[in-house]
Amino acid sequence: MTFRFNISTKGFADIIDVSAQVSKAVKESKIKDGICLISCPGSTCGITTIEYEPELLKDFKEFLEKIIPSDKEYHHDSVWGEENGFSHIRSALIKPFLTVPIEDEKLVLGQWQQIVFVDFDNREREREIIVKVLAS
Repeated sequence: MTFRFNISTKGFADIIDVSAQVSKAVKESKIKDGICLISCPGSTCGITTIEYEPELLKDFKEFLEKIIPSDKEYHHDSVWGEENGFSHIRSALIKPFLTVPIEDEKLVLGQWQQIVFVDFDNREREREIIVKVLAS
């Protein structure tokens, strides 16, 4: 089964908790055991898990900035003039998709683990999230 929802982002490593929307899709699918694929078509975003706690979110953003700085000049920037080469590299590392197991009609996540969407681009965006729920 496929479900879709949209989110508005601010860019610049905007982190949005999408756990509730994904859990709702799993519940509506009525699939007892299987896998859930969460994906966003795009090359400047990521989907991962993290404890959605404000100080940890700051740490995550600072870490991204340290390893892939947004103020560095990237070769990609000269191609389109968008100056978002950093966002493509971040997306290649974090990935714009995530798979989570389903057991007893629920996502198998740790107590402090949430599913988050991260917009790495350098501008506000409207993003579509696709949730595919598959039975095992």
